[in-house]
Amino acid sequence: MSDPSTASIVSTPAAHPTDTPVAAGAPQSNEKPRGLLGDAWLDLRRKPLFWISATLIVIFLLMAAFPGLFAPGDAVNGTLDRSLVKPGADGWFGYDLQGRDVYARVIYGARASIVVAVLSVIGTLLVGGTMGIIAGYRGGWVDGLLSRIADVFFGLPFVLGAIVILTTFNGSGSTNSKADIMGLVTISLIVLSWPVVMRLMRSSVLATKEADYIVAARALGAGTGRIILKHLLPNCLAPLLVYGTIMVGSFIGAEATLSFLGVGLRSPVVSWGIMINDGQQFIRVAPGLVFFPAAFLVTAVLSFVMLGEAVREALDPKLR
Repeated sequence: MSDPSTASIVSTPAAHPTDTPVAAGAPQSNEKPRGLLGDAWLDLRRKPLFWISATLIVIFLLMAAFPGLFAPGDAVNGTLDRSLVKPGADGWFGYDLQGRDVYARVIYGARASIVVAVLSVIGTLLVGGTMGIIAGYRGGWVDGLLSRIADVFFGLPFVLGAIVILTTFNGSGSTNSKADIMGLVTISLIVLSWPVVMRLMRSSVLATKEADYIVAARALGAGTGRIILKHLLPNCLAPLLVYGTIMVGSFIGAEATLSFLGVGLRSPVVSWGIMINDGQQFIRVAPGLVFFPAAFLVTAVLSFVMLGEAVREALDPKLR
């Protein structure tokens, strides 16, 4: 990645003797030179894919933060006289076996899935990014030790490892609360995903730490903390931003998969994976019990993946 002190400099053609001189008092452009993020934002604004994915993500975030604005109905309680009632004016998506409003449950299910995914991504980026910076900058035996530890976790199958962790601490006989269940799922996703971020950050640090401005800062007496925070970290964040955006969609799908298998989130938590698991037995009688939560799940995952792809193209000059 380029030097931050020179990446934002906009080159201008050299003046020639035949060029027309600028008249005295003529207005000059006050436009400031743009950096990497400025160029990326200018490129993103021209992409319809970015606006579509960003709009969908904002809608899902609003659903997670304020579900009552989208569904005033009750997502937990129901009446048996409306059991498996088909979609209609009273219930847009129909009712499940216990007479609960499927539309309300789909809206409220966004909260658990998105909260778990966002917290898992933040934790994964912090753990993996910190380990990657230490391994890449220090090198030597520190790099070797951290890389071998990462290889051990990287070799664990994701689904199998998550099942082992969650069945151990969230088994059938456990009495965990809603917050405890969501915390266990978040921790399991972080434990099994940080090696990828560690490798990504390590490779970025290795490619950046020998740049001229890093050598100059070290020669001027800058400490390790200043070099990492002021020079290395800003120049290594772009790959993590792209991967983190895509990882949110991946974790939403991972959480739904674990909940579908019965080892992730459980009632009374409302989640898309739980709804799909509950509705699979009635897919022929009431296919909406599976279709509607699955449609919202797929749309949410694709939104974050498309946004990550658009950001990747904007931050990579070779793809512009």
